[in-house]
Amino acid sequence: MDIHASPASLPELDEFLATFQVRFRRLEGAAALERYLIGLLTALPNKNCDTMAEAVPGTSEQRLQEFLTNMQWDEDALNRQRVEKMIAEATVGQGVLIFDDTGFAKQGKASVGVARQYCGTLGKVGNCQVGVTCCYSDPQASWPVAVRLSLPQEWTDDPERLRRARVPAAVTFQTKPEIALALLDQARAWGVPHRCVVAEADYGDNPNFLAGLEARDARYVVAVRSDFQVRPKCRGEPPSQRVDQVLAALSRRQWRTVRWRHGAKGWLRKKFVAVRGWRITAEGEARIGWLLGERAARGQPEERQDYWSHLPASATLEELVDYAHRRHAIEQFHEEAKEEVGWDQYQGRLWPGFHRHAATVMLALSFLLWLELRQRQSHAHRGRPRDPFSPSARSLAACAASGASGGSAVATPPSGALVDVH
Repeated sequence: MDIHASPASLPELDEFLATFQVRFRRLEGAAALERYLIGLLTALPNKNCDTMAEAVPGTSEQRLQEFLTNMQWDEDALNRQRVEKMIAEATVGQGVLIFDDTGFAKQGKASVGVARQYCGTLGKVGNCQVGVTCCYSDPQASWPVAVRLSLPQEWTDDPERLRRARVPAAVTFQTKPEIALALLDQARAWGVPHRCVVAEADYGDNPNFLAGLEARDARYVVAVRSDFQVRPKCRGEPPSQRVDQVLAALSRRQWRTVRWRHGAKGWLRKKFVAVRGWRITAEGEARIGWLLGERAARGQPEERQDYWSHLPASATLEELVDYAHRRHAIEQFHEEAKEEVGWDQYQGRLWPGFHRHAATVMLALSFLLWLELRQRQSHAHRGRPRDPFSPSARSLAACAASGASGGSAVATPPSGALVDVH
């Protein structure tokens, strides 16, 4: 391997990390964090402790492993401090919280949480870990909030297995929607501002998840499957119908073309319609909301998607569409965290190591966002503001120039980075 980071530190990274030093009792901890982040930000084909130790001066595989597994530091406290920094420096309002999960293919059975289960990364059932994720997104920027590993019940029913993987005693079996609600509570406790919760159909179709959101008085726009049951707010309608039946009964004149984001090939647009109605709970209670239907616009291949929303009657169709399509941000977080900073390349087997690696991955992405925002604020110019999903590729150009030399390579922001503003 001929890729090596420069021995010199990156001044921008040092500035970003300065406030996080209080999370470590000894200077060795803060130094290990900086070296680990340099490894994640270096353009290596694989980013594990072995390969990063070869490419990053001033550290070793043993030190990096010690940082992830045995060194005294609290990854939750560090992550909370990162979130507080992003709230203060990378939010403009109109934000949403997005929930989803992502899989990490793993061989063997010793790594914490590994089981045969559906893995979205593989697109099938396979041996993998699954992490539930929460992401913040507003019109200016998107950044990750928190990650928690989902433990299959075969793990939580095996105390010895949990002990070997150093899973905390307080961790019990929870479904992915239950973990998502716990992450929502955590984000609220940390003061993450948001107007709405957004999630995919695996969560939107779960009545316990919707009940949990409503019990917390959380507004939401969630994807649902075509067999989701609703009752339209019309006289003479059956007590409950599938959403595809309700939407099929509407005239084409009721659908409107709505644009919601400017992409690389122009405005993204589809046909939408919103219908006021009720969803029926398992207890037979009626909860009022919006059924939002989406279908292809003229000249597009046929594609349908349905949503259910707890937004008030005053919500506009444009608001519903905007919130529904914010979920794109968490998909990009998963993709970039894996492809750019090696989230899926952690080789350890322990619960603390999994979550410490995730915390540093989120810190690395937040550093790229922080640097991107700062550079754009100092080079503001006229013109249409870019939307948060169409970045330039220059946010680390100056940083790389100041901290890398010779055969070194420091990662520049991905082509689909989480932020772009002027």
